[in-house]
Amino acid sequence: MSKFIYSFAIVFMGLLLGYVTQILVRRRRIELEISIDDLRKILQKAALLFVNPVAIVGAVWIVNLNNATLIALPFIGLCTYLIGGALAVGASWLLDLDGKRAGALFGCGFFTNIGAIGTLICYIFLGEAGFALVAIFKLFQEIAYYAIGFPIAKYFGSSRHDVPARGLLKHLVRDPYLIMAVCAITIGGLLNISGVQRPEFYIIIISVFVPLLTLLLLISIGMAMKFRKIGAYLRECVSISLIKFVLVPVLVFLPAYFLGYGNIQNGLPLKVVLILSSMPVAFNALIPPSIYNLDLDLANSCWFFTTAMLVVVLPVLMMIINMV
Repeated sequence: MSKFIYSFAIVFMGLLLGYVTQILVRRRRIELEISIDDLRKILQKAALLFVNPVAIVGAVWIVNLNNATLIALPFIGLCTYLIGGALAVGASWLLDLDGKRAGALFGCGFFTNIGAIGTLICYIFLGEAGFALVAIFKLFQEIAYYAIGFPIAKYFGSSRHDVPARGLLKHLVRDPYLIMAVCAITIGGLLNISGVQRPEFYIIIISVFVPLLTLLLLISIGMAMKFRKIGAYLRECVSISLIKFVLVPVLVFLPAYFLGYGNIQNGLPLKVVLILSSMPVAFNALIPPSIYNLDLDLANSCWFFTTAMLVVVLPVLMMIINMV
C-alpha cells in the first residue's frame, strides 16, 4: 500500500503543481521571466536530455541481459501501441463516431503514458531492474509515434499541416530525445558487458532521478492541462479505459508469457510488460487533435479520465504482480 500511495502522490503532486502554476500565471498572480510554454519545454528537456539518460545508464549497467528472448521486448512494446490504436478504431465504429471523434479516439488508444507514469510505477514496484527494462520496452516509441500514430491521426482529420512522418528518417536522426535514449541504453549495455563495477553512489542517483523524471514531466503536463466536458464523452472514456486497462494488457501479456518471460528473473520482464501495457492515455494524444482538426475535447476527456482511473488500476496491478 505504501508503494501505491507514494506513486500516486508523485503523479498527483506533479499534475497539481503544474496546473496551479498555469492558473496563477493566467490570472497574473505570478509573473515569469519566460512564457509558460518555454518553461514547459525547459522542464521536458531537463527531464529527457539529462535526468532520464543518467538514470538509464545506471540501471542498464547492472540489469541481467543474458536471456536472448529479451530481444523481443521492444517489439512487444510496439505491439502495445498498435493493438491499442486498432482497438480504438474498432470502438469508434461500434460507437458510430464521425471522423474527427474517431481520429481523437484512435490517438487515445495508440499513445500510452509509459515515459512519465509507467517509468515511475515500474521503478517503485520492481526497483532498478524493472526501470532498466522500461528503456528497452519503449525503444521503438518515437518511431511508432511519428511513423504510425501521427499519420493515421491525420487521416481522420482535414488538416492543412504537413504529416509529421514526412522526412521521418531525417527527423529521427536529429531527434535529441531519441538520440539520448539510444546512447544511454548503448553506454549502459557496454558497461554491463565490460564487467566494470557500478559505483555504489549510483543507487542514490537513481532513487532520486526516477521520481524527479516523472515529477518534471508531469509538472510540464499540468501547465497545459485543461478541464473540459468529460460527461459529454463518457462512452468514449469508458471504452478507452476498457481498452487500456483490460484488452491491451491481456493481448500483450499472452505473447510475453509464451516467450517465457515469467521464468526470467522471477518473472521481472513479464511484470514490466504487464505494468507498461496497462498505462493510461499519454499527453501526446492531445497533439493530433490540436493540429489535425480532430475532437480535442474528446482526447482531453479520455486523457483525464484514464489518468484518474489509476486510483483503481494501481492497487489491482500490485495484486496481480504479486501473483506472477
